Amino acid sequence: MTRPIELWYWPTPNGWKVSIALEEMGLAYEMKPVNIGVGDQFKPEFQAISPNGRMPAIIDPEGPDGRPLSIFESGAILQYLGNKSGRFYPTEIRARADVDQWLFWQVGGLGPMAGQTHHFRQYAPALIKDQRQIAYGVRRYTDETHRLYGVMDRRLSDCDYLAGDYSIADMAAWPWMLPEHQGQSLDEFPNLKAWMQRVGSRPAVIAGRALGDHLRGNLAASGKSAEEARKVLFGQRGRP
Repeated sequence: MTRPIELWYWPTPNGWKVSIALEEMGLAYEMKPVNIGVGDQFKPEFQAISPNGRMPAIIDPEGPDGRPLSIFESGAILQYLGNKSGRFYPTEIRARADVDQWLFWQVGGLGPMAGQTHHFRQYAPALIKDQRQIAYGVRRYTDETHRLYGVMDRRLSDCDYLAGDYSIADMAAWPWMLPEHQGQSLDEFPNLKAWMQRVGSRPAVIAGRALGDHLRGNLAASGKSAEEARKVLFGQRGRP
């Protein structure tokens, strides 16, 4: 009997990438919640799996050599799952290169830039009283996210998915498209809007996006618990 993959997870865009992929690929998995608002990501047992102290991470109890294998970083996880399942990650070199370039575009561009947009638009106002101090950050990252939306819209003008066929590249990018939190309007990007609906209507995407949704809190809210969570998330350094 195949043992389920352990998914160390919290319901955020990076977590959704992997839960969507597991659902799409039909791989058995078990969720291991990592509550990032209380610091679970810094516990030794999790950092043994994810040295960067960030989720998601997985443990495949039946790795390629029959021994457990742990992987951190969402892009690496998606590549591994695509190889393991033989789905949504082509083996032909040109097709795989196309998937890889859009996957890394998301990992190195869309995710970090949209993440900074979220920070300055949603969380920074609760951390800094003088809003003039964050105005440049809001403008800088909102504009860069707008640029990245444009990149996707142009790419999707002549294909249904980022790498031609539906792939792990789409699973990586779709969760990060949150225009209502990023100061964007999809009406400006009709090809992107259609892709959002096309991907978002897939049953596995719906199921993966919903995983653990009841656990999610509002980090931008007022109150002591949200304030403590922001300290945990945004107050980390390499050394005290």
